[in-house]
Amino acid sequence: MSSLTIWRTALIPWMAFGAYWASSALRVKRTKEREKSLDRVITLVVVAVAFSLLFGQWPRIGLLQRRFLPRDAWIAYAGVALSFLGAGIAIWARHCIGEYWSARVTLKEGHQLIRSGPYASVRHPIYTGMLIACIGTALVVGEWRGVFAVALLLAAHSRKAVREESMLTREFGEEYTAYRQSTGFLFPRFLPRAAMDTPVSRT
Repeated sequence: MSSLTIWRTALIPWMAFGAYWASSALRVKRTKEREKSLDRVITLVVVAVAFSLLFGQWPRIGLLQRRFLPRDAWIAYAGVALSFLGAGIAIWARHCIGEYWSARVTLKEGHQLIRSGPYASVRHPIYTGMLIACIGTALVVGEWRGVFAVALLLAAHSRKAVREESMLTREFGEEYTAYRQSTGFLFPRFLPRAAMDTPVSRT
């Protein structure tokens, strides 16, 4: 299998991810509260830069085009597998959250706290899946631009998730506090802890 074919294969989970998002984006409840526009714009810009680094050709300059991995086929295959795994997790989580999903930080009318599927152990599994898929694609790329893309996506989604938790804490109070204590932020919590893993403000 040529590197070109491997790259095209690595794009399949991202295309499936995008197609599912597009087909389900209209089947959501009306919004009653949303994050500030500036926060949304910052998130969009950082994510756009991350995906440009990962999928574009223009960032291949200087350090960004240098390899951090050897050109071994097994590494590329492992990256493809991770991309499929991550996209699958994100799609699963998107299906579970259903009509309460939004591309930006919002509360929907009649909002409910979702605890089914991956939400039983992770509070932000859509971001988890996207991050895993991004790591997988970075392994296929093998260049430092992929590492920077992963770092940017992690930063953008972590900050967005913290804003979501602040909003949900205000909405659900102790119910969400108990949920946070029993679940992980982006990855499952294997050891129970009384302390929170993210700071959340109710204001």
